[in-house]
Amino acid sequence: MQTGTLLGLGPGVIVSVVVLAAAAAAVHRWALGGGWLPPLTASLRAVGQLAVVALLVSQLGRDPWLALGFAALMFAVATATTGRRVDPARWWWAAAPIAAGVLPASAALLATGVLPFEGLALIALVGQQVGGAMTTASLAGRRVAAELAGRRGEVEAAVALGFDWPAARLLVARHTARESLVPPLDQTRTVGTVTLPGAFVGMVLGGASPVDAAIVQLVVLVSLLAVDALAAAVALWLCTSHGWGQPRE
Repeated sequence: MQTGTLLGLGPGVIVSVVVLAAAAAAVHRWALGGGWLPPLTASLRAVGQLAVVALLVSQLGRDPWLALGFAALMFAVATATTGRRVDPARWWWAAAPIAAGVLPASAALLATGVLPFEGLALIALVGQQVGGAMTTASLAGRRVAAELAGRRGEVEAAVALGFDWPAARLLVARHTARESLVPPLDQTRTVGTVTLPGAFVGMVLGGASPVDAAIVQLVVLVSLLAVDALAAAVALWLCTSHGWGQPRE
């Protein structure tokens, strides 16, 4: 079957997906001591969600304003997801680190003309930025909150020495927030030598030239690095200055 990609999209897709999902379930059950269901349900959810997303994007991608509305929905889901993981009582605060990362990076790409004001481009790039900011804010928020809880005595000692509370918390937890940037930093450092990330592979499989794919991947990686750094910084600020992720006393 002729398709617009370098992969065959005939009946073999169904066979390969079923076989690989079954293999993942078997390994999860017998080698890792888990159950059969998690890999199978995850695969089924992926099928359903990708089908819905494909239909939505095919329609929303025609209008940049509808695409922005879809991006806003992704932002809302990301905020709720991160908020529930870091501080369910004040989950809405998660909007701050995600927005702090996504808005400046997207604005810079739009202003320079790198990101065209077109539906599909907006959904593709902004969606990746929202996902990256969500992951980083979750990691930074949870790790900083855990560090502050575990080293509360050190924070109190710093306060006794004359630090105010935010500065004392920052002294203890700043290095922990930096750890949330290890995955994007490693991915950026090793691109092309250890891994070929999704944008590059997707474009090449879709028929784009390797040079164009490399340029797009560079934009994606560097923009995600900026997004993640900003998200981590704001998550750290929320945790140290406002007690985000800490139990109410």
